[in-house]
Amino acid sequence: MDGLAVPAHGFKLLSGTGNRPLAEEIARQLGISLCKVTCNRFADGEIFVRIDENVRGNDVFIVQSTNAPAENMMELLLLIDAARRASAARITVVMPYYGYSRQDRKDQPRVAIGAKLVANMIVSAGADRLLGIDFHQHQLQGFFDIPVDHLYAMPVLTAHFRKKQLKDTVIVAPDVGSAKMARGFAKRLDASLAIIDKRRPRANVSEVVNVVGDVEGRDCILADDMIDTAGTVTEAARALKALGANDVYCCATHAVFSGPAIERLKAAPFTEVVVTDTINLAPEKHFERLTVLSVGELLSKAVRYTHAEQSVSSLFD
Repeated sequence: MDGLAVPAHGFKLLSGTGNRPLAEEIARQLGISLCKVTCNRFADGEIFVRIDENVRGNDVFIVQSTNAPAENMMELLLLIDAARRASAARITVVMPYYGYSRQDRKDQPRVAIGAKLVANMIVSAGADRLLGIDFHQHQLQGFFDIPVDHLYAMPVLTAHFRKKQLKDTVIVAPDVGSAKMARGFAKRLDASLAIIDKRRPRANVSEVVNVVGDVEGRDCILADDMIDTAGTVTEAARALKALGANDVYCCATHAVFSGPAIERLKAAPFTEVVVTDTINLAPEKHFERLTVLSVGELLSKAVRYTHAEQSVSSLFD
């Protein structure tokens, strides 16, 4: 384990119900068991949590993605509060997916900045530190008044595509906002870059306007931080095929997969859709051309380094 064994005492890994399989994988990578936690509902739906082991003076890590339903967020806040009231020495939130991260600015009159509100609640509940993966915008780190380690799933995704030994590859940004991420992929895979010039007439509706870059006869990888309703990437895939692209792949860190996403992805001309397990996908959201990669090893290293007071910057590469 990179020469950093986790001590038998002074360390606890907790999990809510938001992404239990990922928490179990992190625990397996660390060679420990998850701390026993009771998390259930009263008859009226109210959430009840209880930490069933002594955590006094311990370094506590709480694993919970905050995707819908909003109960995942409430569970996280209650677990933080329970750990604080149980006299944990330090509480680190391991949040693989940052829910409400797209509500990061006041771009319309009289709207909430949901991402900042979430940050405020996590800090107010008693968290001392936060570990996250691929925030929708990097500046979300500044919403927190506690240390934030922002990790990237890119090493996990690029390792998968290196094994395919694709030739003459083009990394395609499905919109201008994802161009920086796509440029990082292109550099690591020694590939060229293309960008989709896209217009979005209203929320969750996208229209491809133009493709900037040469894609004819080449394998294309569409790279983004998340797939929500899949309108953007599926329209982009069709545009690439129309311009003579060979195989078209899609990769994203967060598989939100809401609304018509699954049907759209099934109908689109993808050779493979690659996502990570930052969000726990229900069985009905899996399909034949979907590959789910685990970020459990990445997060386990971040947890181990944080607990040992070691730098986690090596995980950013």
